[in-house]
Amino acid sequence: MKICLVGEGAFANKHAAGIQNIDGVEIAALVGGEENATAMFAQKHDIPFWTTSLDEGLDQPDIDAAIITSPTPIHAAQAIAVLDAGKHVEIEIPIADSLADARKIHEMQLKSGKLAMAGHTRRFNPSHQWIHNKLRAGEMTLQHLDVQTFFFRRTNTNAEGKPRSWTDHLLWHHACHTVDLFQYQTDETASELQALQGPAHPELGIAMDMSIGMKVPSGALCTLTLSFNNDGPLGTFFRYICDNGTYIARYDDLVDGYEKPIDLSVIGAISNGIELQDREFVASIREQREPISSVARVMPAMETLDRLQNLLSK
Repeated sequence: MKICLVGEGAFANKHAAGIQNIDGVEIAALVGGEENATAMFAQKHDIPFWTTSLDEGLDQPDIDAAIITSPTPIHAAQAIAVLDAGKHVEIEIPIADSLADARKIHEMQLKSGKLAMAGHTRRFNPSHQWIHNKLRAGEMTLQHLDVQTFFFRRTNTNAEGKPRSWTDHLLWHHACHTVDLFQYQTDETASELQALQGPAHPELGIAMDMSIGMKVPSGALCTLTLSFNNDGPLGTFFRYICDNGTYIARYDDLVDGYEKPIDLSVIGAISNGIELQDREFVASIREQREPISSVARVMPAMETLDRLQNLLSK
C-alpha cells in the first residue's frame, strides 16, 4: 500500500515513525507546505518523492491513500481533494474547524465511496482502550471524566517549538479530543453543555483559557479545563472517576487513583496510539470496512463542538 503523507510538521513525524512499522505499507510521496522543510523531512524518512503540490503528490504512481497532518484550516479542502481524486484519506484531528466543513467532507466521502477516517487518537491509546473495554463489559460505570489540557503557547509555535504558519485553537483542536472521547466512552451525545472562555490574546486573537462542562443523558459528567497559559508540564491528562475505581490516563499510560500502573498488555504488544490509529486506517482499507473513527462516527463530536462554539459566541 502506498501512502501520500501531507504535512511536514510534528505530527507528520509521528505518523512517519508509525507507518514504518506496518508491513506492506510505505510513504511513497510527501506533500509539504514549505520547500526546505519538506525536502529535509523527505530525506530524514527516506521518502522517494516530495512536492508542495497536493495534486502532484496524489498523481504519483499507485498512491492508494493520503494521511493529512497539515495545518487545521486546510484539512477540509485537502481531504475533499483526496477523496475527489479517488483515494482513501485519514485526517488528523480536527477534521475541520467548523461543522459546515466537516459535513462537506462526509458528503464527499459518501459520493466517492472511499474511506474517510478521523485521527481521533484517544480512541486508540491503550489507556483509553482499556477503560473502553471495561465500560462496554459492564464492569464499571463512568461517573465523571475530569480532563486538563495544558500548554504554554503565548507565541505562535508548534509542539516542537517551531514557528507556525497558522493559529491553533483550544476548542476545535484540543477540546475535540475530549468531546469525542467522552461521547465515545459513554456511547451518548452530550445533552447539557456549559462553556466559558477567557480574554483573547492581543496578537493571536484566540482565547488562551477555556472551561467546558458536558453531561450525557445517563448522568455522567465531563469537566474540561484548557489553557495555553500553563507554565509547566504540557499535555492532556484524563481522570476517569467510576463507580468501581478511579483511573488516570496520560497518553498511552494508565494508573489508578493511587498512581499504581495498570497492566495494559491485554490490549496488545503495540503501545503507541498513533501507530495503532494508522494500523486501523490500513486495516479498514484492506478489509473494506468502516474505521473505528470514521468521519461519519466522529460527526457527533463535531456537532457538539459547534454547539459549544455557539455558547462561547454569546
